[in-house]
Amino acid sequence: MDDLYERGIALLVGPMEGTDEALIIMRADTAEQITKLLEGDPWTSMGLLHTTRIARWELRLGSL
Repeated sequence: MDDLYERGIALLVGPMEGTDEALIIMRADTAEQITKLLEGDPWTSMGLLHTTRIARWELRLGSL
């Protein structure tokens, strides 16, 4: 995940309070691209990351 962050792909990453879930905001063209990137991430191979949902998000206010 650190590598994806350093490369500007994972933009925001953090745990969801009161859960064992995390929110990851990523920059990608397709959901398939995100799936492939996460499959190769050590968090996935160590069992720390289980993708449950990938959805397109459009930033309306603010900037990253």
